[in-house]
Amino acid sequence: MMPIRRTFSAAAILLAAPLLYSQASESAIAKQIGNLRSVPTAQRPEATIKIATDIRTLPAGPGKLKLADSLAHLVTEGDQGIAALQSVADTLSQALAESPVPPKNGQPPEPYLELASLVRYESVTTSLKDPLLAKASQVLVANDADVEKADFTLKDLHGKKVTLSELRGKIVMVNFWATWCSPCRLEMPDLDKIYTHFQPQGLVILAITDEDAFKVNSFIAPMGYHPPVLIDTGGAVHKLFHIEGIPKTFLFNRDGKLIGETIDQCTGLQFLKMLSKTDLHP
Repeated sequence: MMPIRRTFSAAAILLAAPLLYSQASESAIAKQIGNLRSVPTAQRPEATIKIATDIRTLPAGPGKLKLADSLAHLVTEGDQGIAALQSVADTLSQALAESPVPPKNGQPPEPYLELASLVRYESVTTSLKDPLLAKASQVLVANDADVEKADFTLKDLHGKKVTLSELRGKIVMVNFWATWCSPCRLEMPDLDKIYTHFQPQGLVILAITDEDAFKVNSFIAPMGYHPPVLIDTGGAVHKLFHIEGIPKTFLFNRDGKLIGETIDQCTGLQFLKMLSKTDLHP
């Protein structure tokens, strides 16, 4: 009888193992998400995929959806690769399928907009069939149409006026940022190099912030940052471009057509890939 009991015990352990593995708690996952920015860049995609996998093992509920949405906001920082992006999109899709969120004033809630943004701007796919996701996609299309016809005039740190429509014939990158935004600061050295390299070919980068000019100048002056920095007092241009989070960058071709858009911090290689849609050459 003893061998039978040993066999039964081993089988019970094997059956229990997946259950034990799946018991990642919401608090433990939240801590991992909170520490994700401190993970070395090379290891971050693997860490992100593991967190996404752990979230999928959680029972359905608002807590699971909140974690999936939080991870979706972080996976777009830098270049984590399509595998990490798709894993997070799959996790957010699952969480929304399990715990749909009702519309707010007829508009899709933020998690649907986040998933729609991943699909539209990061080339991931989703199996989620939900009218609110379709509505979120329509919102993004409408927002981009608004951006393409937008025009503005702002002053730079020297008081010089810059008007977007007067830059036709140039390749224009409009970058929204702030001094307090750490992902924005990470982008700036790459944007500076790209600007100085491609400026002779007609590239213009407009760095727009809604902060106080004195504060911005105190931050910029020691850096020797070359792209024009424009002050959007009151945030009217931010609203015109539907800015909900920064950094965010838009790319216009020489005819003023919107041909590229980022939804978070980008690496130099990601910016160069976006610029490859233009006639600029290395």
